[in-house]
Amino acid sequence: MKKYQRHSRLDIAIHWFNAVLWILLMFTGLALFKPELSPLGGWYPQAVRSLTGGGGNLLLIHEILGGLWIMGLLFYLIRNFRGARFFLRRVFTVDLPRDVSWMFKKMVLMTLGEKPLRALGMNPELPPQGFYNMGQKAFAQAAVFGGLGLAVTGLIMVWSQFGFSAETTIVVSWAILLHWIFAALTFAGLLVHVYMAAISPEERPGFRSMFTGWVPEDYAAHHHALWHEEIRHLPAGEDGVVPQRLDD
Repeated sequence: MKKYQRHSRLDIAIHWFNAVLWILLMFTGLALFKPELSPLGGWYPQAVRSLTGGGGNLLLIHEILGGLWIMGLLFYLIRNFRGARFFLRRVFTVDLPRDVSWMFKKMVLMTLGEKPLRALGMNPELPPQGFYNMGQKAFAQAAVFGGLGLAVTGLIMVWSQFGFSAETTIVVSWAILLHWIFAALTFAGLLVHVYMAAISPEERPGFRSMFTGWVPEDYAAHHHALWHEEIRHLPAGEDGVVPQRLDD
């Protein structure tokens, strides 16, 4: 069976780099809550602070991880600008009637099955999707805006330790609040993304592509029919894989 490349090696690397750094930032960030305000209970901040040698060291570790994450993203943008441009263009290209219909039907099918859709006189078949389906687009959009928000507010908080005056306290206060809001929204989207990508049986080939780089033709034709139609005429290489096309 013919295979189609969905991700380059750099795409795969930045995906797992993001995953690892986000997990580490989440665990260290949650430990920065005051024990009485921690959503995990007071034991968690106390345990992590004890492990890292205090709140000061924990904050420094969190800042270093955030800096590594930002530098990794900048390296990816410089090294693979065409891939980043392709990603952003595909993610932010939305056909409202088709994609909103896909999202609505997908949520109903995942939770209630076909009967409610048929009762409403709707065909349960999902509208065809492009390189990304609307669920993937929604998470990616949230991740892009959330990531930018986290980076900007995080940098403001770091810089405030060195040069901000008393008059800018309001800026720092808003940065702290927005940082937690961006983190919460991104984490909520991440939970849905993990379920859809790693747990949902229908998406297993897509999940495996984050290791191999390619998906089989039947998966591409069924789940990403519009993208499959774009590239099905392209020749495969000696390994049977149709190379990724980034010239759009």
